Amino acid sequence: MTADERTARLLAPGTIVSHFKREMTDSPDPLRYLYKIVGVARHSETMEELVVYEALYGSKGLFCRPLDMFLSPVDRDKYPEAKQNFRFEFYRASREEL
Repeated sequence: MTADERTARLLAPGTIVSHFKREMTDSPDPLRYLYKIVGVARHSETMEELVVYEALYGSKGLFCRPLDMFLSPVDRDKYPEAKQNFRFEFYRASREEL
């Protein structure tokens, strides 16, 4: 899979992604660190692309993060025990599959 294909799959609205800290927690919540992609937006002043995503746990907050940061690899110096290669990775195509 190319980087562009990975990005398109990851950012499709409705896709469920996991944050790399998911496998590093002992939380009893099976949805901890899982998020649903809402879409990609542009900052109205800078035109920077931002990924909008919703937590599937807790208060189900809505978040946004710069696209480059969302797609970035895990900082191995800071988190050497992380199993994922990237900050967010594909988990499921939709919430119905959870």
